[in-house]
Amino acid sequence: MRVGLLCPYSLSVPGGVQGQVLGLARALRARGHEARVLSPCDGPPPEPFVTPLGNSLPTAANGSMAPLAPDPSAALRTMRALRDEDFDVLHLHEPLAPGPTLTAVVLHDTPLVGTFHMAGDSATYRTLRPMVRWAAGHLDARCAVSRAAADLAHHYLGGEYLILFNGVEIDRWQRVPPAPKSGPTVFFCSRHEPRKGLEVLLEAMTHLPAEVRCWVASTGPDTARLRTQYAGDPRIEWLGRLSEQDKVARMRAADVFCAPSLGGESFGVVLIEAMAAGTPVVASNLDGYRNVAEHGRDALLTEVGDPVALAGGIAEVLSSSSTAAQLIAGGAVTAASFSMDALAARYEERYEWVRRRGPGGLVAPGRSGSRTRWWKRG
Repeated sequence: MRVGLLCPYSLSVPGGVQGQVLGLARALRARGHEARVLSPCDGPPPEPFVTPLGNSLPTAANGSMAPLAPDPSAALRTMRALRDEDFDVLHLHEPLAPGPTLTAVVLHDTPLVGTFHMAGDSATYRTLRPMVRWAAGHLDARCAVSRAAADLAHHYLGGEYLILFNGVEIDRWQRVPPAPKSGPTVFFCSRHEPRKGLEVLLEAMTHLPAEVRCWVASTGPDTARLRTQYAGDPRIEWLGRLSEQDKVARMRAADVFCAPSLGGESFGVVLIEAMAAGTPVVASNLDGYRNVAEHGRDALLTEVGDPVALAGGIAEVLSSSSTAAQLIAGGAVTAASFSMDALAARYEERYEWVRRRGPGGLVAPGRSGSRTRWWKRG
């Protein structure tokens, strides 16, 4: 089957949706499908199966700055690529985001599967509700990565959503050698903006012993301010943007992976990545993170926005080898249940169904399963 996976966000910028699209494409190709990814790229394509659609423009979205490509040139490249590739099915991630996915929704007649990732609220959906509701009607199957994402989409767009949780390429998180380190180390890897909670973690560091170090990966609008504010703490190492290889190596070496987000998390795929790497997780007690983690079994979940509570969770993992071992063992079981190959198999079912129905069909019921459920608010 020829499958086109469209991502609205630049693949040159690390992000949860981008990682899911590339990982799913690799899994589908391993299963014998001709899967290609079409997406903006602000540099060389990260994989040979990626068709770049031009550069991105930073755009405000969901409390963050998203690297979208809403310009006419990207739309023209998208139309040309879809015509040339002649896909059997198009799989659109965030199908109503400005740029390539929305172009495909409105202008292409190939069977369409749409996956909704965003949770919380959407100013775009709220402001342009009649338009986006009309555009969503072009989708032949609707999926969501979490109940929160399905809830948001249903609120503004109506319809039914098959919940297919995000996946993780387990082997990619286990075969990279750990990076060198000195002393107990906490790892943070997310955009430096308020909702990701980096400032909470840096404040928590003031409550941790002097030998504890903190690796801070990535960048963002808060980077300069926070580096200045915490310049006096030599335990904090600012790594900047990491390659995927370096990210995995740091994750595997860390004694704790910390996700102190304040909100807006639809699905905690980064927690699953840490579990796959064999790293204990300490994270905020958010609905999105509770999709994948259970306090005390595979993660420690602490009060949102509370640096003292966060420091307490980190200290517990670092000081108790039994707690760390318990979280690592529980995390391995959890990560295995979210394998990317299993997710690819479920999406194969969606693709085959919309191909049989053809464009314009309704969503078909899916098989019941522990990681799959239907969501329709009455």
